[in-house]
Amino acid sequence: MSHSKWLDASRSITQTNVLAMFFLGVSAGIPLLLIFSSLGLWLREAGIDRATATLFSWAALGYSFKFVWAPLADKLPLPILSQRLGQRRSWLLLSQLMVILAITLMSSVNPAQDSLFLMASAAVLLGFSSATQDIIIDAYRIESADNKQQAILSASYIAGYRTGMILSGAGALLLASYLGSSSHNYSYPAWQLTYLCMAAFMLIGIITTLIIHEPNRSATLTEPHNHHEHWQLLMLFTFLVSSFIGSYWVSSDPSIIAKNHLSVTLSSQALANFLIECCRLMAGIASAALVAKLLVINKLIPVSLVEKSYLDPIRDFFNRYGLSLAFLLLALVGLYRISDIVLGVISNIFYQDLGFSKPEIASVVKTFGLLMTIIGGFLGGLLVLRFGIMRILLIGAILSALTNLLFMLLAQAGHNMPMLYLVISADNLSAGLASAAFIAFLSSLTNISFTAVQYAIFSSLMTLIPKALGGYSGAMVEHIGYESFFIMTALLGIPVLILIIWANKHFKLKPN
Repeated sequence: MSHSKWLDASRSITQTNVLAMFFLGVSAGIPLLLIFSSLGLWLREAGIDRATATLFSWAALGYSFKFVWAPLADKLPLPILSQRLGQRRSWLLLSQLMVILAITLMSSVNPAQDSLFLMASAAVLLGFSSATQDIIIDAYRIESADNKQQAILSASYIAGYRTGMILSGAGALLLASYLGSSSHNYSYPAWQLTYLCMAAFMLIGIITTLIIHEPNRSATLTEPHNHHEHWQLLMLFTFLVSSFIGSYWVSSDPSIIAKNHLSVTLSSQALANFLIECCRLMAGIASAALVAKLLVINKLIPVSLVEKSYLDPIRDFFNRYGLSLAFLLLALVGLYRISDIVLGVISNIFYQDLGFSKPEIASVVKTFGLLMTIIGGFLGGLLVLRFGIMRILLIGAILSALTNLLFMLLAQAGHNMPMLYLVISADNLSAGLASAAFIAFLSSLTNISFTAVQYAIFSSLMTLIPKALGGYSGAMVEHIGYESFFIMTALLGIPVLILIIWANKHFKLKPN
């Protein structure tokens, strides 16, 4: 390609929508760690036991099941807001305001004195609101540019998302510490002000939402308002979610008994927990499907609404690609990140086992590693513009697998800072590159007629299998050791390479 092609790719970074995706990424990255690490440390400093503190991670389940209410955010217009801002921007603004409300509510609860139920309720609201924001940002990104621009938009979004995570992760911990709270001297006002500051940072997203324009393709796809159908869609969503949650609630106590009995039979508590939770998940989905069928049978919900909201996006995907190719693409979506996610689950424990201190891990892995991820993301975006999605997707998969072998060298070197820098540089650079190409690939698979729902399904699927397998990474290391484990994670990338080559032969990406 000519030098001018590289200049055109480089100039795309400065485009308005690319900068907007960075700031929307910051807005999307702030809430996550306020549910996980930052909240966990706050609760522990307040004297809450670890078993109780870890239960709050369930508040983030919304990220895994956001496809359930994606049709609601996709189709339901908001009074006044949708007329003034458009469908995407109105829902984006609403979700950001709800994130601010949830963080503010969390800041108003002192876990050392007040009811933890209030904190849990606010955390659930934060998880739900944040996942909703993710749904709309993904839809906005896909509808605001063609496939060629998706990689650079994805790179900008990833950079912003990581920046937001720094603010709510390291930033929140440093601020709370500076304001006087520690494990030996708990200060509720310090944590309260910290969370209020995090809520204020969300203004970045709100200002961006008010400045950007509604995607043209979103406007052209907006259906005529049918208020009766909108209320039916809201009722359908309410019943589906209630039945799903109710199923989990009812099965809570029996599942504990089942896990204990099964763990004895299988001689593995982790495997027993995984199998029982899979059964609970399937039972929850089955109960939601049963409720939907009962609503249709009793003519409370028209079958056309269920099909249009949930079934048509799935049918469209299989109709466009055919049964065999669709399953091939779904397998690629579900397995592409398996090498880095399975390794990533145990990476911090690995660093500690080698003797690296927490400050060393924080400075090299979190700070320097973040920088390399951002660089890798923008490099991936530029390379996709230059060479196309599938080539960079293949290169990203190869690099992700090969860099896992560097961890084997680090295991042999032990506490070696230059080697740690080398491994983190290569691993995070390749991860950023692969992520940018992969998000562009997912965007290309999405039909803009079903943007929110289809992408929500893809983004949920892409981490399901890797995270499930990653839960056994500790047990694997105990049985085979670190070096063999890293070789195994590299070998997991081979099926991914085969899937990419196979997929590239059977379909061509089309402009969306």
